[in-house]
Amino acid sequence: MNINEDFMVVSSKDMAQRGINELDFIIVSGDAYVDHPSFGTAIIGRVLEAEGYTVGIIAQPDWKSTEDFKHLGKPRLGFLVNSGNIDSMVNHYTAAKKRRRDDLYSPGGKGGKRPDRAVIVYSQRIREAYKDVPIILGGIEASLRRFAHYDYWEDKVRRSILVDSKADLLIYGMGEKTVVEVANLLNYGMSVSKLHSVRGTAYLSSEPPITADYIMVPSYEKVCEDKDSYGESFVLESQEQDAIRGKTLVQPHGNRYLIQNPPQYPLSEEYMDRVYKLPYARTYHPMYEAEGGIPAIDEVKFSITSHRGCYGSCSFCALTFHQGRTIQNRSQQSILEEGRLLTEQADFKGYINDLGGPTANFRHKACTIQEKAGVCKNRQCLFPAPCKNLIVSHKEYLDTLRKLRSLPGVKKVFIRSGIRYDYLIYDKNPEFFNELVKHHISGQLKVAPEHVSPAVLKQMGKPQRDVYERFVQKYIDINKKLNKNQYLVPYLMSSHPGSDLNAAIELAQYIKSMGYTPEQVQDFYPTPGSLSTTIYYTGKNPFTGEKVYVPRSAHEKNMQRALLQFTYPENYSMVKEALIKAHREDLIGYDKKCLIPPIPPKGSMRKKQLTSRDKNFKGAR
Repeated sequence: MNINEDFMVVSSKDMAQRGINELDFIIVSGDAYVDHPSFGTAIIGRVLEAEGYTVGIIAQPDWKSTEDFKHLGKPRLGFLVNSGNIDSMVNHYTAAKKRRRDDLYSPGGKGGKRPDRAVIVYSQRIREAYKDVPIILGGIEASLRRFAHYDYWEDKVRRSILVDSKADLLIYGMGEKTVVEVANLLNYGMSVSKLHSVRGTAYLSSEPPITADYIMVPSYEKVCEDKDSYGESFVLESQEQDAIRGKTLVQPHGNRYLIQNPPQYPLSEEYMDRVYKLPYARTYHPMYEAEGGIPAIDEVKFSITSHRGCYGSCSFCALTFHQGRTIQNRSQQSILEEGRLLTEQADFKGYINDLGGPTANFRHKACTIQEKAGVCKNRQCLFPAPCKNLIVSHKEYLDTLRKLRSLPGVKKVFIRSGIRYDYLIYDKNPEFFNELVKHHISGQLKVAPEHVSPAVLKQMGKPQRDVYERFVQKYIDINKKLNKNQYLVPYLMSSHPGSDLNAAIELAQYIKSMGYTPEQVQDFYPTPGSLSTTIYYTGKNPFTGEKVYVPRSAHEKNMQRALLQFTYPENYSMVKEALIKAHREDLIGYDKKCLIPPIPPKGSMRKKQLTSRDKNFKGAR
């Protein structure tokens, strides 16, 4: 198979040329078809092909009729439906619920190629086209909505996506092993309505599971009417997302039961290596060339995924509910083979954009206990302090980076998928930190302290400010030692649960002390599957029972965001209002500590500030 030219089936013409009369599976996706291992559709399709199944792709079909869903015919075994690499609602709307115009996963980067709630809509059109074909959901949209969940866009609790889509089965998490097991059972003749024992799946039933070893979580009806029950449900669901010790979960929906089997076992290193060695074309399908290609490929085309999973457990991140807390990693040899493959690409310029995963420097399991007992049910690895059993080492990761950057044709290997700075600062061996600064930064390093207020950091599950400041000082010291002039760019978040105006002002004061204003600030975005979203909806932390302040009104959110960009002239009136409301008039004036002057400034203060940042910013002090 020519990996540069050969794509999976996308048309009846492709089927005819390959002698295929009937496809085994058809994947319907909200993304354009990009045959690269950073895209779930490509991975699942290639994994199934490697098992001997024929696979077709229907990418971004017209959902207003059934015609596009019919052009590859009826699959022998079933439709596999996903929204794409991003939840379709997040893809379409900002945190302020404003419609986005662009879509990096669509031709030319133009929006409008997929519907809201794509998984539901696609499933409904498929059911209209074929009454009896199995429909199996997968991907992040389905995975994070498998239980009853709070929906930010409608501001209400919605049912499991399985109920609303009328699909037959849902695969949650990273689905390679699960989809192969499902495919084999269907191929052996088992009805999709009988697939009740596969790990990593959820299904609907008129009866509870036969096994007595399951946990009943509060029903859909209960979590709709009682926020404490919603919190209880989230705790039970999140505590059982472990393949070794996790139990079956059952949530009543009316007269039916949503049943989630325990998570699929983590992929072995050998399995991961096989997945990433499959014959991906490593680019978008040529049918998109006339429209400008697919922008999403640009950042990942010359990037390498080294592992999956994250034990950082930030409250606002739903990754642990999807990929899990257990790290699944590839071998060093597999990574180096992919590095050599990248150097052979015609448009490779010598730069590998990233070697990492959800958190770049989490290359292996957090501790040896996880290998036999699974992840801890009521403890986290890094928060509020690092666990005594946590293995803190960058040795193997650093060795891989050294070998990767020494490959012929490689000029530079960057790390852009995010460094967990607290884990890095806990490492007593300075080698990795030194080489990170010397070899793997493209002028600036992006890290995510998110906030500085203790109350907010507590709800975020992030380390306290002093840990970040230790990291910053070490970063500055290493740059000086190496005679480098590299920036540190912190990601900051406004309006997270726990953040009132005083907390936002505290962060604004810290920003002022840093000597620059961030160009981008992320407003907290309540998305399904995260602890922060549960706190946002219920007003309580479900693990502690404590009440948490939640900024809800658009006006307060705008004030908090404006405070983080207080130097922008367009934010002046909003910042002044916030300071007066918080009784912090002491920060209005001409003193060095003040955020804004008493009178709106004239001229382009924003342009001046950015110029100052570009020249002088070395890090947050």
